[in-house]
Amino acid sequence: MRKSYEHCIRCTICVENCPVFKVNPQYPGPKQAGPDAMRFRIEGEKKVDSWISLCTQCRRCEQVCPHDVKPATLILQAQMEYVKYNGAKPTQIIFSNFHFISHLASFFAPVANFATSLTIVKKMMKLVGLRDDIPFPRFSFRTMQRNKVKPEQGKRKAVFFHGCYLNGNAPDTGRNIVRLMQDLGVEVLVPPQVCCGLPALGNGNEKKAKSFAQKNAEIFASKVEQGYDIIYACTSCGHTLIHSYPELAGEKGKMIAENSWNIYEYIEKLINEKQLVLKLKEVKKVVSYHVPCHLKGSGKPYPALGLFHSIPGIELHVMDDNCCGFSGSYGFKKKNRETTERLGKIAVKAHLESNPDVIISDCGACRMQIENYTDVRVCDPIEILKESLE
Repeated sequence: MRKSYEHCIRCTICVENCPVFKVNPQYPGPKQAGPDAMRFRIEGEKKVDSWISLCTQCRRCEQVCPHDVKPATLILQAQMEYVKYNGAKPTQIIFSNFHFISHLASFFAPVANFATSLTIVKKMMKLVGLRDDIPFPRFSFRTMQRNKVKPEQGKRKAVFFHGCYLNGNAPDTGRNIVRLMQDLGVEVLVPPQVCCGLPALGNGNEKKAKSFAQKNAEIFASKVEQGYDIIYACTSCGHTLIHSYPELAGEKGKMIAENSWNIYEYIEKLINEKQLVLKLKEVKKVVSYHVPCHLKGSGKPYPALGLFHSIPGIELHVMDDNCCGFSGSYGFKKKNRETTERLGKIAVKAHLESNPDVIISDCGACRMQIENYTDVRVCDPIEILKESLE
């Protein structure tokens, strides 16, 4: 895999596909921020290019680069170097440690949810660099780890990497995924796990990201050795497992990357191997599918499409041209509000043109962002598949 800036041919395809470059004149684009700037970054030099933090790490630039240069990876390296030489801001410290914050907030969920709705708390959040104009995600006491689905024997064995959002903020969706996979004949375990490490990486804390990755690697690699596959639903977690774990967690990380499957990719794999036959009933709905950026760069692109095209009655509109602009912790930061809002409104406008009954997306952050700009129901694709299978 070639990551060196030396392979960049300056074709500007990455720039044409960069959502931030289109709406924020302060951001010079992935070519200049990545391979071009690498020519001038001297080891040990204090980084002064603060606009480097404007990159959302959507990785659309890497998906289109004809020479596999990996502009986003180069930018991520520069972002971490910038934090190293300039110090971490409060928001970066918060999101690097969000795994622990999420666990604490979930344990005291009613108190945490009430507190984050108070005006005085929102003002305090604004003081440390967080946005106060959008709702903070609600926490659930009944996390996936605290209230696990009982394992059932099946023809295939898999362990579910749920990530932070499905565990602490949307555990019912996570449990629906596990139950559905069990109904399809897969024995699913939900082992103890920590954050995938992406929030720490995106906020300049490589040490913390490695710590998370290595803890997960110990747990999940041992399951792979016992004959289990790894399945995931969160597209950002999946992208991290596949693309970052070989570097963050060595040989065990490589083992995880080679044995991780998006849940719809996994279902399709079982169908192709003649281990599963789906009987799908009619669902008469106009469905607009927001394809998360990180999904397009992990494993098989658009793994859910084959299944959804097979559901009778669905009028499916696939929206993959626009990034929602939220990108996890990026969208919660006050300094990114204008960029995030512009991209979010562009994405939602495209969805509403089809007059959908429901908007679906695999990514929890994408769903939160879309809900900010429409009253149309927004849900995980599993809800529609579940409806068809019932």
